Amino acid sequence: MAGRKNGLGRGLDALFPEKTPVSRENVRKPVTKPTKKAEMSVKADQKNESSNQKKTAMMVKISNVEPNRDQPRKQFDEDALLELSESIKQYGVLQPLLVSDKKDYYEIIAGERRWRAAKLAGLKEVPVIVKEFSAQELVEISLIENIQREDLNPIEEAKAYQQLIREFNLTQEEIAERVAKNRATITNTMRLLKLDEQIQEMLIQGIISSGHARALLSLDGGGLQLKAAKEIIEKSLSVRETERLVKRMAKEAAGEEKKEKKADDALMLIYQNLEDRMKTIMGTKVSIHNKDKNKGRIEIEYYSEAELERIVELIESIH
Repeated sequence: MAGRKNGLGRGLDALFPEKTPVSRENVRKPVTKPTKKAEMSVKADQKNESSNQKKTAMMVKISNVEPNRDQPRKQFDEDALLELSESIKQYGVLQPLLVSDKKDYYEIIAGERRWRAAKLAGLKEVPVIVKEFSAQELVEISLIENIQREDLNPIEEAKAYQQLIREFNLTQEEIAERVAKNRATITNTMRLLKLDEQIQEMLIQGIISSGHARALLSLDGGGLQLKAAKEIIEKSLSVRETERLVKRMAKEAAGEEKKEKKADDALMLIYQNLEDRMKTIMGTKVSIHNKDKNKGRIEIEYYSEAELERIVELIESIH
């Protein structure tokens, strides 16, 4: 893993072997080199193309290619897909998909966006490069590809990091090295998973930014976070304004907690005093259990049948 780890950090180009063995039974037709005009038109999608042009690829039926269910990216921009599909209609898929051979089908390792756009474009075949990786490598490659293209939303990215930690026992330092980010970035991204689920969805949908979301982490409990998020949206608050709002709300919440604690302490003293008075009257241990402000139960203990009769007679004498 040590040698490959550095390759992942450098980018996806390092994952493609110098020569990929290709079974002639699967080769339908070679991938033709794109024209100069095509290369210029889809320059954004050709960032890693120069090194891949030298690799051996093959054409397979698009129906035989399926996405990886563990792919970190769950959402795709429909407008961006339509734009890419129009480009593909004109120039074809210029960069092969990286896939693994699952015998009955090919599973996408990198290139799901191109595959989706190719389907929209009505292509029957797509170019692929077959390469086998371990389960951990598949997650890492999918994560790195999407991070390099900035395709993941913050929650998808955080969940991908979480998966690497839970399933493959990687540390945050190891993840940082693999994705070429510092450890603090990994930590701050993963903290977003502590947000209320509704807040996470707002972040996924782009209703609030990562800066807003990180500010909300200072508030304890989903109720306060949602209250603040609602104000952010209604007033179109900036991140700085949100930080000030959160600071004020946290201070107010702390003040309320102190008031509630003082009130609870005062109430406890009252109950203790009542217990002592009733113990004196009953001649046995009495406990008051408070459920709510105006509700609760009283327990009167007895240690013999004779004592029970005495307590009953005492209660009856009150009438």
